[in-house]
Amino acid sequence: MLKEILSVTGKPGLFKHVSQGKNMLIVESLIDGKRMPTYSSDKVVSLGDIAIFTQTSEVPLATVLENLKAKENGAACSIDPKSDNDKLRSYMTEILPDYDSDRVYPSDIRKLISWYNLLISKGITDFKTEEEGEKEENATKDVKTAPKKAARTETKVKIEAKKSSVAQKKLTGVKKNG
Repeated sequence: MLKEILSVTGKPGLFKHVSQGKNMLIVESLIDGKRMPTYSSDKVVSLGDIAIFTQTSEVPLATVLENLKAKENGAACSIDPKSDNDKLRSYMTEILPDYDSDRVYPSDIRKLISWYNLLISKGITDFKTEEEGEKEENATKDVKTAPKKAARTETKVKIEAKKSSVAQKKLTGVKKNG
């Protein structure tokens, strides 16, 4: 679901991808429902492609929004996005304890909270990406299929290894004209 929701730099709020025209995307504002074109000069980012820095890696925005939803029991945030920086940082620690406070700025936390509140107010509460849903679904399937998948993967690796050794032989066998 988050893949369809976009952030456009320079334009407030979030947008839903509606259609695609020649050299542009047609988006609809979640705030007022107005449709507008976005061009290649506009910086458009899907919420599904955003991640939050932690001390060890990056956490997808969908996971952070799910944590936020769990903390707030599906309601709007209890903290005002315009709160002071110390309150925002302590709130973020409750949502994502190991977030990197050096690389995640208070303005990022404000934007996260305002996005969450907007999504909740518009009834968009399913933050898991399709890939995460598929992973959970596959994890619950019968374990008997696992060896078959492993064998297929092993075969692919062997085939790719053979291809790469052939490609290496071709590259090293090239004679230079001099």
